Amino acid sequence: MDNKEQCRKLANRIYELDEKVYKTSGSGLGKTFTGEKARVLDDLTVLIVSNPQGHLLRSELALIGNMARSIRDKDARHDLLVEYNDILEEIANLPMSFGSVDIVDKDLADMNSSILSKNFSEKDHLVICISRSHGSAGTDIGFALAEALHINYYDESVLNQILDRRDAKEFGSDAMKVSDFKRYHGLSKKDASFFRQSALICELAKEEDMIVMGRAADVVLTGQHIPHISIYITAPFAIRVRHMMELKNLDLKQAINLVRKMDHKHQDYYHSFTGKRWGDAMNYDLCINSACYGIDESVELIGRLINRQAKLVYRNKDTNKN
Repeated sequence: MDNKEQCRKLANRIYELDEKVYKTSGSGLGKTFTGEKARVLDDLTVLIVSNPQGHLLRSELALIGNMARSIRDKDARHDLLVEYNDILEEIANLPMSFGSVDIVDKDLADMNSSILSKNFSEKDHLVICISRSHGSAGTDIGFALAEALHINYYDESVLNQILDRRDAKEFGSDAMKVSDFKRYHGLSKKDASFFRQSALICELAKEEDMIVMGRAADVVLTGQHIPHISIYITAPFAIRVRHMMELKNLDLKQAINLVRKMDHKHQDYYHSFTGKRWGDAMNYDLCINSACYGIDESVELIGRLINRQAKLVYRNKDTNKN
């Protein structure tokens, strides 16, 4: 079986899982993949084969996984999550899969130390906010950590899809015709997007365990007195540039420009909405140089620190509810 055929079959599994989860959950938010099946499969196959930005596929899968974990019937939930995990494993084993290019620098691997101090009460949910510099593999670490902890994963794409579906449900077929002024109450799109995402993050943090990537979520939750763990993931600039060269097949100049551009974008967003300095260690509970650990070891490190110092344990929701 060639790679394209393998990816086509995988795309079909993802599509069918999405349908099963949607029907079983009875969610009013709709399926993750909509439209004609053949076209959806074509788009999914291209995304899996080319995979220029792994976060696109990862965000779509996260929506399915999040919905599957909400299913009340424990047997149905178990079966669907087994299929979901099998799909993730198959993706991870593809030669072009996201996360296949690690960030670890072997020369730094033996020189690391970190500390975390944050207390939660038993009634609080495990909420982890991850900020990351571009090229540090922070997104890969966040997604892998969510899967290791069996908790939901939210990034900008997932949050926006939830909000878009809520708009569609509220405004119906006229959702696209509603004026921006009415929808955003006179705010600019940028400001309205921040406030809407922030409100959704706070809502979710009060209801479930989760990981949220970026969106200044650490400051947002602090302002609402919602307990959370804030983590900043970075790596030396030269290593991040090298990582992007390998990951996206860029030359040196292209990779340098991309890393600088994306770092500036993160810095501007964080500062404009919080007044704080993005990447300042004083603003986070834990800072990790991912070049010292790599993706898998970073996930294990965060898990150990959560277990030992925050007095929280990895919680498999299915096990607890069975």
